[in-house]
Amino acid sequence: MANILVVDDELGIRDLLFEILNDEGHNVELAENAAEARAARQRARPDLVLLDIWMPDTDGVTLLKEWSAAGLLSMPVVMMSGHATIDTAVDATRIGAFAFLEKPITLQKLLKAVEQGLARESARRAAASVVPPANSFSAVVTTVGESALVPTAPQAAAVETGPQSTQSFDLDRPLRDARDGFEKAYFEFHLAMENGSMTRVAEKTGLERTHLYRKLKQLGVDLSRGRRSTV
Repeated sequence: MANILVVDDELGIRDLLFEILNDEGHNVELAENAAEARAARQRARPDLVLLDIWMPDTDGVTLLKEWSAAGLLSMPVVMMSGHATIDTAVDATRIGAFAFLEKPITLQKLLKAVEQGLARESARRAAASVVPPANSFSAVVTTVGESALVPTAPQAAAVETGPQSTQSFDLDRPLRDARDGFEKAYFEFHLAMENGSMTRVAEKTGLERTHLYRKLKQLGVDLSRGRRSTV
């Protein structure tokens, strides 16, 4: 199964998560602070990390930023906290966190987040392992203006790829406006991914359905855009 790193300063939570994930057949490594998490990440890249936000030496968001800046955020990271605000969760997601779990964490939400994170990692590795055909080449221009031959995949008809995982935002705006822009893109992405299902989006984002609906109306999200046509 998968190699999972659990980072939490509370012994009881570490032990509980170890028992649950170990029973699911995963190999689980434990770290009680950021220093131990860094050492574990350096020894071998885990398939998924469960990272607590509030820790005594370095908080989880700071460690997430550190990994992202160093190019070490190559695995799904699920943030955990019992005191974080929606702003903290949005900030962690913006940096690169895969999901956010609010403590106390239910068994169902834990296993669902782990399953989805590992599925995304498996899909990413599979895509990275695809090698283009050796006999297909095209000319490209290098940074110094010289032509070079590089392999490219055969041309195919354009297809609908669904919502994009990356967005660009105008940061030259007041903080509140910039944050609203990110949140709107975040919810539109999940609405498209879940085919417009408010129930599934509520479960994915960790918001109560009524609160989610009010939030979407406040941000001016078009609730009809997420619904894909069916044949």
